[in-house]
Amino acid sequence: MIFETIDTTGHEQVVFCHNKDAGLKAIIAIHNTVLGPALGGLRMWPYKSEAEALNDVLRLSRGMTYKNAVAGLNIGGGKAVIIGDPSKDKSEALFRAFGKFVDSLGGRYITAEDVGIDVNDMEYVYRETEYVTGVHQVHGGSGDPSPFTAYGTLQGLMATLNRKFGNEEVGHYSYAVQGLGHVGMEFVKLLRERGAKIFVTDINKTLIDRAVDEYGAEAVAPEEIYDVPCDVYSPCALGGTVNEQTLPRLKAKVICGAANNQLANNEIGDEVERRGILYAPDYAVNAGGVMNVSLEIDGYNRERAMRMMRTIYHNLTRIYEIADRDRIPTYKAADRMAEERIAMIGKLKLPMGRTAPRFHGRIRGGH
Repeated sequence: MIFETIDTTGHEQVVFCHNKDAGLKAIIAIHNTVLGPALGGLRMWPYKSEAEALNDVLRLSRGMTYKNAVAGLNIGGGKAVIIGDPSKDKSEALFRAFGKFVDSLGGRYITAEDVGIDVNDMEYVYRETEYVTGVHQVHGGSGDPSPFTAYGTLQGLMATLNRKFGNEEVGHYSYAVQGLGHVGMEFVKLLRERGAKIFVTDINKTLIDRAVDEYGAEAVAPEEIYDVPCDVYSPCALGGTVNEQTLPRLKAKVICGAANNQLANNEIGDEVERRGILYAPDYAVNAGGVMNVSLEIDGYNRERAMRMMRTIYHNLTRIYEIADRDRIPTYKAADRMAEERIAMIGKLKLPMGRTAPRFHGRIRGGH
């Protein structure tokens, strides 16, 4: 059953990592390395079952292939998950044991921080392997990627506003921001600096209070964020928030945020298009974090990182052009842009006279 699943998703390698003494149960999934070594974050989550963890890592790693391809990076897609509660199951031994597994892959997979993981956890992983990004700057890293993800999201937003309204004036529009974690709060800050009207919500009241006090946001209850009269709905928390129940309630003309896997399924993506709402494909918009840490591979430079974030504007513009060209929804256009780049680079890497295998698309479900 597992091999049939992997065959369907097109993964190259899936590694199950277990260390009883350290309490480690982890899965590393390498989806595609045509463009380069697989880069993708490490997520720690209290999955209800091992099957749920496997499904998540397969979905997320495949999404990283597309994200990295659209971002123009010379890296492939991978992801890792640790089964556990990040609030109580973390330890030095756990992360160092994970680091040993990463190191055993010899550079095929490069890890970084994701949900439930912070830069201090990455430091423990770094003690066992050099194939780590997002470590402290003292080690040549770039630190917390959240500000870069938020800045990249702003670039994607500007391209999307220009597409929908014919201008990039962020402050002229109103926003319903769902989720005030590291990225969401930073995004709110950037919006406020540009004079935007912002509605916010989160399951953590302390974060809501901070957004209200520091950035003049207007608080709404978590379930009411979909009903806010605004121009842009910005999901910055967990995925799947644009679904059969919420889409009819949205007043926004644009969906653009930093969350992964914003659309519940393909049918919802098609319905968004039919309703005349412009959807900014999530993995193209939120690529700032992975762009930033990718620079650590060759030696980090902050100025270069900020220049790279600005290419997200052009990537979104290109996606909208493909959507026009092929008369398809924007979520399909993003996938097509990724597939075209992977196929092209794959041919360049082949010896003369050989034909590249066909890259199978049909991605949807998380990045």
